[in-house]
Amino acid sequence: MTRSLLPVAALLALGSPVMAQEETAAPSPNQIVEEAAREEWVAIAPEDLLVMTLAPAADGTEREVVIQLMLAPFSQGWVENIRTLARAGWYDGITVNRVQDNYVVQWGDPNYDNPEAEGAAKPLPEGLRTMSEGDYVDSARVVESDKDTIVLRHPKHDLVDSYADSASFSEGWPIGIEIAEKGKVLRRWPVHCYGMVGVGRGYSPDTGSGAELYTVIGHAPRHLDRNIALVGRVVEGMEHLSSLPRGSGALGFYTAEEADKRTPILSVRVASDLPEGDPASSSEAVGQQTRPAFEFLSTESEAFARYADARANRRDPFFIHPAGGADICNIPVPVRRGAD
Repeated sequence: MTRSLLPVAALLALGSPVMAQEETAAPSPNQIVEEAAREEWVAIAPEDLLVMTLAPAADGTEREVVIQLMLAPFSQGWVENIRTLARAGWYDGITVNRVQDNYVVQWGDPNYDNPEAEGAAKPLPEGLRTMSEGDYVDSARVVESDKDTIVLRHPKHDLVDSYADSASFSEGWPIGIEIAEKGKVLRRWPVHCYGMVGVGRGYSPDTGSGAELYTVIGHAPRHLDRNIALVGRVVEGMEHLSSLPRGSGALGFYTAEEADKRTPILSVRVASDLPEGDPASSSEAVGQQTRPAFEFLSTESEAFARYADARANRRDPFFIHPAGGADICNIPVPVRRGAD
């Protein structure tokens, strides 16, 4: 039997919560993150970052969104396709075509699988991979003993979940876990939390190529887990997507009369293909797009364990009653700008 909240004492192994009045001096989750040791942060490889530049806002404000791509073993066929599409310049000139309130923002070729398409679809570059529905999950791990199960489930951060046998974190990513009878087979998959990026697709057996992408802008649609490929998460610039005007067509697509609401995407680049350096450091470099650097708090670190516990049981002065648990999507993995 599963539950939507984790019992922190049992699963985070950090002791039972105490009365709120005894914890008035307890640090907040943000304080724990701010005080985390430098070695507890993990640099994100530039090859795993996408820089998406939207057309400027109406007031001229520049809009840039940075996406971290999913790490192995999850969704790697789609991730490879996304890098191929970005390096071919295929994403340049596409648009945001769908904004559904409390659900998703979706972007791609406005003439591909769009109810309001008016012309021919943009040809895809050669060499894109085709994935199967089995690639939505990682089922390569065969657990031989209860001891192995404990190691793989990482009980220090383990969560009880309504959509899976369990939920946890793997190298910085939130995942669902399915364990077969007697714990012999372990399947894992990334989950649809706020800001996660997925691949748009048609009806099965279509699994999508990566040409159509979306990000979650509302309550976590966990029913999509294992039904669509998740390929990354937005680590900066989410406000530029979540604040876009909603579409009034089916599923939030913009209608023909709302064509002016579509936000153009000027470019999408793999960060490793961008030059290093600070564009403000020299006058001739001003305005040049440069490689961003980001890092996340290791989900295997002691600081993350304390942070997760603090998210599940808020003991800092504002809170009266610790909740006694948290949904996995209510424990977002901290990401920050790193050193160039």
